[in-house]
Amino acid sequence: MSRVYLSAPDVGPLEREYLLRAFDGGWIAPVGPDLDAFEAAISELTGWPGAVALASGTAALHLALLQVGVRPGDDVFVSTFTFAATANAVVYCGANPVFIDSDETTWNMSPNLLADALADAARRGKLPSAIVVVDLYGQCAACEEIVPLCRQYEVPVVEDAAEALGATRDGQPAGTFGDVGLFSFNGNKITTTSGGGMFVSPTRTAADRVRYLATQARQRAVHYEHTEVGYNYRLSNLLAAIGRAQLQRLPEMSARRVEINRRYREAFAGLDGVSFMPIADPGWNGWLTCVVFDDPSVRDQVHKTLDADDIESRPLWKPMHLQPAFADCRAVVDGTSQRLFEHGLCLPSGSGLSDADVRRVADLVVATVRSLP
Repeated sequence: MSRVYLSAPDVGPLEREYLLRAFDGGWIAPVGPDLDAFEAAISELTGWPGAVALASGTAALHLALLQVGVRPGDDVFVSTFTFAATANAVVYCGANPVFIDSDETTWNMSPNLLADALADAARRGKLPSAIVVVDLYGQCAACEEIVPLCRQYEVPVVEDAAEALGATRDGQPAGTFGDVGLFSFNGNKITTTSGGGMFVSPTRTAADRVRYLATQARQRAVHYEHTEVGYNYRLSNLLAAIGRAQLQRLPEMSARRVEINRRYREAFAGLDGVSFMPIADPGWNGWLTCVVFDDPSVRDQVHKTLDADDIESRPLWKPMHLQPAFADCRAVVDGTSQRLFEHGLCLPSGSGLSDADVRRVADLVVATVRSLP
């Protein structure tokens, strides 16, 4: 049997058509009509006029932090339950990540712990220069609570919606809850450009500034003129062409992932000691199906059994405050993300999975759990 991947790219004839059209049209250089059209499509999806296609979600986050004013020596409050790129971008700015733990409802940043951290920072006279809120596993954070808290202290919010393209909370699109937002189009995301990201903003002014920095901060001159340091962060026109096709298919790909989650839930119904990530809003995009085992040794055995059958699964994110690279950083935690990391597992969820693939995974999980004492 063929290998079952966690979240393989789902590409087909439409992506090939768009890519070859760009290739045959001679738009191989970094800029081109597909790049402009891709940005316009993201603006239409989010309702925000500012959109800049970039080489990665990490690049988008780096420039987003610079755009909201993060400078060397600043503190930046960051969700601890996330991929390392979120914290890495803070360090790129010379700033200090301060990690905030998750809540049980969304697995995203806890509004209560954030409130405590902000109040303490205000008492010490060292408020953060930004808050980075992550929309984890395709589900928006409780931004209706988080953003007003940050407004109270006049701290800008960067929404890391790398995993949440197409998701909504109370009908509002992911990426648009804070001052600026970003998405990722890495190979394992719900839509992919092979690699890439997008910065989004409610103003074109902010987007123009980010676009300028992403193209080496080149001044308008016949020669190469630079008055400040820039970055080589722009997405290529060819990859943007793939992204345009993927965006057309986003609703169907999201619906398929949600359907896969439903099938896992049905298969595991009545299975003791296994629960799913709570879905706090029906606007979840279905990116990954995540399960939590009461007994971490059962999680480990399920992971080993799947791997032996050539099925990819993965523990939930290891919190940043537990990572050696960030051992010296401050953290406001209550054990929630650590428990999820120690007990949780991501199951294959790609929209290209067949029903037979899903049954194969589910049957192995059920059989493994029931075989253990």
